Amino acid sequence: MIPHERSLVKRLEGKPFALLGVNSDQDRLETRKRCRAEGITWRSWFDGSGGPIAAAWGVRAWPTIYVVDGNGVIRFKNVRGEAMDKAVDELLAEMAKTSGK
Repeated sequence: MIPHERSLVKRLEGKPFALLGVNSDQDRLETRKRCRAEGITWRSWFDGSGGPIAAAWGVRAWPTIYVVDGNGVIRFKNVRGEAMDKAVDELLAEMAKTSGK
């Protein structure tokens, strides 16, 4: 998923879009090294196994993907690849329409 996420971040540079990651691996240092090696440029938090972020958002399996609108409402869940692009583009189009841009 990382190559797709990287291309999505690049394509939407300068748009009202943010990709946020939460990692559930066991070792924080190894996670940090892997993120650097994979070229992850977006914000990513270490939550450990069963951490507070996963608990608060009801995550039971990885990866879990939420596409959240500008009001903080989860609009899409577990969309990947082209479906993720379509979901994000739909929300950006809605924002543009309501803001008159």
